[in-house]
Amino acid sequence: MNRKEQKYSQYALIREMMDTVEIVKDFNPEQTKDIAQKIKLAGKLLLTGEGSSRLFPAKNAIRKALTSGIDLQIITESSRQAAGYDLSKFAVFCASNSGRTKEIILLARKLAEIGNENRFALTANENTLLEKECKETFVLSCGKEDAVAATKSVVEQALFYESILWNIKGVNNKEKCLELATNLEKALTLPIDPSIVETATKASTIYFAGYNDGVAEELTLKTNEITRRKSDYLEGTYAVHGIEEVMDKNDIVFVVDPIEEEIEKFQEVLTKGVGLKVIAIANRNTPFPTILVPSLGELNPYVYLCAGWNLLVEIGLALGVNLDKPQRARKVGNELIV
Repeated sequence: MNRKEQKYSQYALIREMMDTVEIVKDFNPEQTKDIAQKIKLAGKLLLTGEGSSRLFPAKNAIRKALTSGIDLQIITESSRQAAGYDLSKFAVFCASNSGRTKEIILLARKLAEIGNENRFALTANENTLLEKECKETFVLSCGKEDAVAATKSVVEQALFYESILWNIKGVNNKEKCLELATNLEKALTLPIDPSIVETATKASTIYFAGYNDGVAEELTLKTNEITRRKSDYLEGTYAVHGIEEVMDKNDIVFVVDPIEEEIEKFQEVLTKGVGLKVIAIANRNTPFPTILVPSLGELNPYVYLCAGWNLLVEIGLALGVNLDKPQRARKVGNELIV
């Protein structure tokens, strides 16, 4: 993407993607210092929301917590299903940019009814219905998004949750945020091979595979919203455990940060077996054609996500769609009307 060119700058979606750089640069990890101690005391945390407010923000936090061995149980679930759980001992973060999402608000009300005082809201707007139902509300700095597809808010939500883990561990990663911002800009503006874009425009289904940390799954959702193409998320080795039976040689699979031990199987089943194109999004060269991004250690998932946005923008533009306004998708999926 090149925001100086008219074909890019005319879209709010692209401007909001690029806004992510400054949001990360200005992010203050200290803002979660106090809430981190409340969550540490609870020992159990549910991160809930719908769509983009949950996929990457919650699953990135879960992977980071499990990888670091932090003494905190983190789970994620959509609000309706979570409402059927015993959440009396959980701290619960309810994420909704609009603060008007019906499922989230009703869950927060249920938590209030059972006397759970550890119910918190994460929104991009002030004085919302959700805020009225929670004990404490945190408002993102990103502000309102005009494009239907959420972007900058997704990264800020994820960074907010991850900073809770930093504060529980007693580390200040402000300097890492500055480094992350620089690398996100690189990922958003790196050139995408036109042959990759052309192959994707001809695919009936665009698949994403990779770790269950929300990156590939969130890019799957964004594929639907941005390119209007069918897309599917293939967790782990799901791509080579049966779905190859219905794949077509014209389909394409993007593997985010491929696991070395799985590469050979992907080549055997997908490249040679189905005959489709496999593309990697990685911080290193792979046997597949690779969209190569900067390496940033534990913060790499944010870089992969932004590189994926860059890719999807190029595909969407090549297909001639309006990146800001899908025909059916809505900004607020299910709004509570009062």
